[in-house]
Amino acid sequence: ATGKSKRGLDMVFEAHGIGHHFVTAQTSDFGPGKPAPDMLHRAMSEAGIEAQYTVMIGDTTYDMEMAVNAGTKAIGVSWGYHADGELLSAGADVIIHGYWDLPSALEDLVDG
Repeated sequence: ATGKSKRGLDMVFEAHGIGHHFVTAQTSDFGPGKPAPDMLHRAMSEAGIEAQYTVMIGDTTYDMEMAVNAGTKAIGVSWGYHADGELLSAGADVIIHGYWDLPSALEDLVDG
């Protein structure tokens, strides 16, 4: 779920060769943008997954607010646009400081 346009997201996927890793990709081209929950709701629907098993990972307060609005968990990343405290205030369940922290954070949130 990104604020990028579909065209912009497709360009990123093509440039980095990563599009095949995604089951669904949501942009605000098809409805309200963040922090509205619509993109996460569409993603969950397309992936066939419930909110209790969904985690939004993001670097802005808008990402965290979208997760809260969609009823999902949220992981904030410390290397992005907004500070850790802002992400926590906006609803992040946890902040990670590197990609290596992601597997355990996901396990704790989904299993916890």
